[in-house]
Amino acid sequence: MTAKILRTLSSQYHKYLRVCKLLKKPTMEEFKTISKVTTIGILVIGAVGFVISMLITMML
Repeated sequence: MTAKILRTLSSQYHKYLRVCKLLKKPTMEEFKTISKVTTIGILVIGAVGFVISMLITMML
């Protein structure tokens, strides 16, 4: 039982280590692009929610 848990933990550790080796700090251009896309997405979702809220309010 303990050996199985240790193997699982070791396997997970190696997977995380492999991912960490691939990570890199984004450039300022990448950061700006990601920020813009995220902001647009949040605004779109908020607008859709607002429209739905207004429609429901008008129906009642």
